[in-house]
Amino acid sequence: MWWECRRCCNHPTPQWVLDIGESDPDIFYTNLKGNRNPEYLTLGVDNRCLLSGRTAVEIYSDYMKSFRENIADFLETGLIIDIEVGLGPAGELRYPSYPESQGWVFPGIGEFQCYDKYLQADFKEAATAVGHPEWEEVLLDLVLNKLLSHGDQILDEANKAFAGCKLKLAAKVSGIHWWYKADNHAAELTAGYYNLKDRDGYRPIARMLSRHHAILNFTCLEMRDSEQSADAKSAPRNLFSSLQHGCAGFEWRLERKHRSCRGKCTFKRRPTKIEDVRSDIPSFVDELLQTNLNLFKTFVKKMHADQDYCPDPEKYNHHLGPLEQSKPEISIEHLLEATKAEDPFPWDKETDMKVSGGLLF
Repeated sequence: MWWECRRCCNHPTPQWVLDIGESDPDIFYTNLKGNRNPEYLTLGVDNRCLLSGRTAVEIYSDYMKSFRENIADFLETGLIIDIEVGLGPAGELRYPSYPESQGWVFPGIGEFQCYDKYLQADFKEAATAVGHPEWEEVLLDLVLNKLLSHGDQILDEANKAFAGCKLKLAAKVSGIHWWYKADNHAAELTAGYYNLKDRDGYRPIARMLSRHHAILNFTCLEMRDSEQSADAKSAPRNLFSSLQHGCAGFEWRLERKHRSCRGKCTFKRRPTKIEDVRSDIPSFVDELLQTNLNLFKTFVKKMHADQDYCPDPEKYNHHLGPLEQSKPEISIEHLLEATKAEDPFPWDKETDMKVSGGLLF
């Protein structure tokens, strides 16, 4: 669970959680220097009865059940068609490796936040079980495995909470585009994404989400490689291209007024080959409607690959039925098989096309 205090929102950690943290500060993420981050509960407490006799997962489950009860009217009318389940900082499945509250400044690589006693105990136990008590040497594997386990458990509870509802679950993965051009991908590693040139760190996440029929929302879709200074080693387009075939949904993270950015986003839309493709488009729509309705029409047309309106929702996998029960649990070994590189989806002449004309000028 995550709580956050930012300029644009204020969702502070509940006082009763902070009170528990006063006597047991290890319930919060901790860096190497011992600095605690009270905005988030560490993954180490997911299955430990430390929160008034309950585990963190039990509390998350109760929260989602209560949420369903309180939005029942909206669910019954079909107003809500998907729910993004918060899995970490800013709702994203990752570690809080780059907290501005602790002095992080872009494009810093961040730092590991796994030094609370509970995560350390979990890591040492897992490392010893595989014959590596010198756990530092297998830290990256363990950090990712713990993240996968966390997401899997929470989505399993979400699937139970919203069983039978006509909606889909979604989870967000952070687009950590800085230091992507570096061989070590350091900024991704500290966030828990064990992604290297010869190792795919995102497809295991996508495979885990598929067990729960969940959409994968990904950020930084609208960004261009040239937006950041060279020292950031930023490559958002390369990052997105490398995992595009493993994603099932794209989130438009920021308002963008540059027409070429809109063109790039429509270029990356693929209505088939992927179970479900969605883009969340914020306030720039208002700007489009106010200044150029024809441009907005072109944008919508391109988002549908220049195809005419199709009245059959099943043709492009947009039929929405009751939420299916999660599939049987996938072993961590099978999830990690997805780290092996695979060829991307082949080009589809019907739905894949270059964007030109009205959007790119």
